[in-house]
Amino acid sequence: MQKNLLRLFIAGSLLVAIPLAAHHSLTAEFDTNKPISFTGTVKKVDWMNPHIYTHVEVKSADGKITEYRVEGGPPNALFRANWRPDSLKVGETVTVTGLKAKAETSTNIGQATIKKADGTAVYNTR
Repeated sequence: MQKNLLRLFIAGSLLVAIPLAAHHSLTAEFDTNKPISFTGTVKKVDWMNPHIYTHVEVKSADGKITEYRVEGGPPNALFRANWRPDSLKVGETVTVTGLKAKAETSTNIGQATIKKADGTAVYNTR
């Protein structure tokens, strides 16, 4: 009986521990010394696990377009906070503040706040 309980406990512990180990830490991908802020246009929103991503296009003064991939929280948590897949519309102007990725070639942004043109915060992962 005790062996069966021990096996059940070990199996249950593994089921909980494996997903936790797979989740990345903030400092693994993003540089806390590289804050960024920009205004751009929503290109698309990927509503998927484990994080949602909002793609925002920004046009520089020389006309070059950069598409930033802004990491949000998990869909379930955002849904509970009244965030929906249609909370941002394609073509809508937003302002993003967050942290740049450590990799120089990456356009990923983490720990982000996205605000609509009227100042309403759509979500805040800080």
